[in-house]
Amino acid sequence: MPKKETITSLQQAKGQRKLTMITAYDALFASLFAESADMILVGDSLNMSFKGAPDTLSVTLDQMIYHTQAVCNGAPDTFVICDMPFGSINTKEEALANAVKVFQETNADAIKIEGGCNRAELIKHLTDNAIAVMGHIGLLPQSVRSEGGYKVKGRDEESFEQVLEDAKAVEEAGAFALVIEGVTPNLGAMVTEVVNIPVIGIGAGNATDGQVLVWSDMLGFFEAFKPKFVKRYLEGAKLVKEAVKNYAQEVQNGAFPAEEHTYK
Repeated sequence: MPKKETITSLQQAKGQRKLTMITAYDALFASLFAESADMILVGDSLNMSFKGAPDTLSVTLDQMIYHTQAVCNGAPDTFVICDMPFGSINTKEEALANAVKVFQETNADAIKIEGGCNRAELIKHLTDNAIAVMGHIGLLPQSVRSEGGYKVKGRDEESFEQVLEDAKAVEEAGAFALVIEGVTPNLGAMVTEVVNIPVIGIGAGNATDGQVLVWSDMLGFFEAFKPKFVKRYLEGAKLVKEAVKNYAQEVQNGAFPAEEHTYK
């Protein structure tokens, strides 16, 4: 088992090796991912993948803590980050209280916060109080309703410059790394170049310091839609459906349980 990553080792990886991050929401899958992933993100994406909600906004802090506890149990030797859900960081005081709650009730190594310049003061307040923060800029899933949908950033000069400023502000506020989502590849490359902290991309091209994907997307379990940036490394849904179909057929025709599955 590789040695667990730390903030120091993750930052030292910049420019030396690519970092791999994947989401997980339970102990079982976290244990399966631990061997290969540098970091596991307990993403609020679980609200869509596993609750069936249309977006991430209704997941609660207590739900995020529950799933983070499970992931930490399944992957105790992997660097784990907990997404701070929508509505949990409206003020500096609220953000600190909720981040402390995450740290006290889970073994998470860090939290993740969406937002750039508008969150810089809040991020600094957290990092000044011993909370490790990963930033998240570019396309922000928690802003889907206020922005009228999921909109790629960097296609116009205004959004290009804003994301650059967001990256610098997040770094200056003390974030140890950041996720950049849903931007043009040239913007992903530029952000990676202008900041000294690791930049983890999702739909941001291949010039970033690493990549993150939602596990149910990359393993083909989530069938509702497939974002352009997702590569499916397994047709998980198809394989599961076939297996359950075979199980049902064997139950119905009496082939299961066979003698080897029966106590004597």
